[in-house]
Amino acid sequence: MNQEHLEKEPVIEASCCHQKAVPRSEEALRNLKNRLSRMSGQLNGISRMLDENRYCGDILIQVSAVENALQAFGYLILQEHMETCMVEEIRKGNLDIVEEAFELMKKLK
Repeated sequence: MNQEHLEKEPVIEASCCHQKAVPRSEEALRNLKNRLSRMSGQLNGISRMLDENRYCGDILIQVSAVENALQAFGYLILQEHMETCMVEEIRKGNLDIVEEAFELMKKLK
């Protein structure tokens, strides 16, 4: 495989810049940030493993752990979105929010 191709990172564009109508509680925000901090630590650990020339299988196990943690984080945000933002939009009569939710779920797969 072309090494140049492997080094390119995907470009992810934000689809909107909305402000959340229902604020997160301090505890929920703290829990989400703690999860992000753990994932960041895991990524830094993978970087150290590369520096130490660690076994590929060990690195892949850590990559899998980060992917699973990130997916679980995404599902928590999706659940929060459905319980707060979507409910608020449906109460306002905006049923297009349901289609948005389907699109978000597809992206999380």
